[in-house]
Order: sequence, then C-alpha cells, then structure tokens
Amino acid sequence: MTSEKKQEFTLRISGANKTQMITILYEILICYADDAIDALAIGKRDDAITSLDKAQSCLDELIRSLDLRFELAKQLHKIYLFSKKELVVAGATGSMNKIWRVKRNIRALHEAYTELEKFDTTPPMMDNIQTVYAGLTYGKSALNESIAASSMNRGYVC
Repeated sequence: MTSEKKQEFTLRISGANKTQMITILYEILICYADDAIDALAIGKRDDAITSLDKAQSCLDELIRSLDLRFELAKQLHKIYLFSKKELVVAGATGSMNKIWRVKRNIRALHEAYTELEKFDTTPPMMDNIQTVYAGLTYGKSALNESIAASSMNRGYVC
C-alpha cells in the first residue's frame, strides 16, 4: 500500500462513524489482498506474505468489532474466520485463487455496508479532529496539505 493511500485512509478514519469504519476496514483489507496478488504475480512471496498478514490483521479487527449477541454478527464471524483461514492457506501455498475468493466475499460485504452508511447518521467516533485543507500551492503540480489545529484535545468520543 502506498503512503498516499495510507494517508487517505487515515484522513477518512478520523472522520468516520462506526459503520464507515467497517467500510474502511474492508477497503484496507482489499487493498492488502491486491498487494499480495501483485507480489505473487511477480514472484515476491515474502512481500505477499507481509500483505496477507496485514489483511489478516484487518480481519482480526473486524472480528473484534462484532457483537455476538446478534445472529447477523454470528454469520459475519463465520465469514471472517473462513476468510482468515483462506488467507493463511494462500500464504502457505501461494494460491491467488484463495485471495480472490476472499476479495470477492469482502467486496460483497463492502457493498452492503456502503448502503448501510446512507442510513447511519451517528456522529464520527473521533471528536476534535484536525481540519485538513488541500490545494495547489507554489507549484503547478505540487499538492500540499495544511493541517489547522483548532484544539490539541483530540481523540475518540467516549
């Protein structure tokens, strides 16, 4: 994953509510799965395993976010565990098919959560976040970001 993509995800996470956080986690997982497929395609197995480990960390976070008192959460738990096992096997065998299968499942969940976002009007999980202004400055092709700190008291809403 490129540093620009990481910055984009970081910025989105800072202003996300709970539903959007899940959607973003799905996107990060897909990004790492793509990185693993690309690495396997050019024979860089160690890089693929690193990307798969990061994708599994996303799945771990998704698993921790579940409230298993609900039936839907129990079904998601099964999907996440299956996906994690598939990624482990993909790392051991170098199977791109297993990674594609996980990506397909996660994309379907991503689409569902993207629809749910439309109905979730809860505020962002983080409060007092920095405002980021982006624009072209001093160069025709240089994009600079400026952070305006309105408060040094930032963090998750309790």
